[in-house]
Amino acid sequence: MNIQIFGKKKCFDTKKAERYFKERNIKFQSVDILDKGLSKRELESVIASVGGLEKLLDEKSKDYYEIKYLLEGAKLEKLMEKPSIYKTPIVRNGKQATVGYCPDVWKEWE
Repeated sequence: MNIQIFGKKKCFDTKKAERYFKERNIKFQSVDILDKGLSKRELESVIASVGGLEKLLDEKSKDYYEIKYLLEGAKLEKLMEKPSIYKTPIVRNGKQATVGYCPDVWKEWE
């Protein structure tokens, strides 16, 4: 298992996800999405895994208004510029990914 957790330092669900993997002694790489963001390939892989771009968008983000009415290609570009719009945590295990706190899915990965 090769777990990566992309999250925000102040995100409660990101902290819960990290705790989930720590409690099970599963090694993971924690990535601050506000600092590093996602590469275009990582983003495309996550979109394919979770079933669409809309599932990655945090409607509660103060920057959501900047992306809400854009076409999909423009939304991708804006996400690359403004990682604060991502819903977190984004947890990747190879080509599989989840958005939000999803312990039921993660249990299947073990």
